[in-house]
Amino acid sequence: MLALARECGLQVAESKTTTIGDGDVLLVKRFDRRKTENGYRRARMLSALTLLRTGDTHQDRGKWSYILLAEELRRISARPKHDTPELFRRMCFNALISNSDDHPRNHAVIAMETDWRLSPAYDLTPTMQISIEHRDLALVCGDMGRYAHADNLLSQSVRFLLKPAEARKIIDDMEQTVKSRWDEIARREGVTDGDREKISSAFAYPGFRLATTE
Repeated sequence: MLALARECGLQVAESKTTTIGDGDVLLVKRFDRRKTENGYRRARMLSALTLLRTGDTHQDRGKWSYILLAEELRRISARPKHDTPELFRRMCFNALISNSDDHPRNHAVIAMETDWRLSPAYDLTPTMQISIEHRDLALVCGDMGRYAHADNLLSQSVRFLLKPAEARKIIDDMEQTVKSRWDEIARREGVTDGDREKISSAFAYPGFRLATTE
């Protein structure tokens, strides 16, 4: 999924796969450390859970929102015109891979010096859900709540500093990339035929473009 996200133009954590013994291992480079002459320097890091001033219980989920997180990024980021649209792209990507594990601990900002920036994307996980008509993200993503639907993603795009036409193009292009490239990339990264079959229903599910009524 990190490789597919890169293909979609997202800023993601550096990674590679290798074999140790009889097993495949995913290596992900820590982005909250920087090597110096005196060792490793640690960056400050805040999860979206902290930025949204909420908790991770069921009672707190009313504040789990990409829209509210975008507002916080506009306030705290040193480059809001870059980071806020990037958050929109990640929201769209999560919808297109049916990632229902996109909770606030899986989004963060970091600061190696004084300036806060959106961290690289991490923990991108496709979820094999039963419904082909309606799937939800963990965070609210538009006027229809958590519904992972193209129209819902578009509904609050201006809050991500995007014009409607820009947001629509992002969704259209990313949907096409996910549809046409996920299987090839998964095969290239060593995912077996059986496992690719298991996760195939996660990508660009039919309900993403299901006709909605006002």
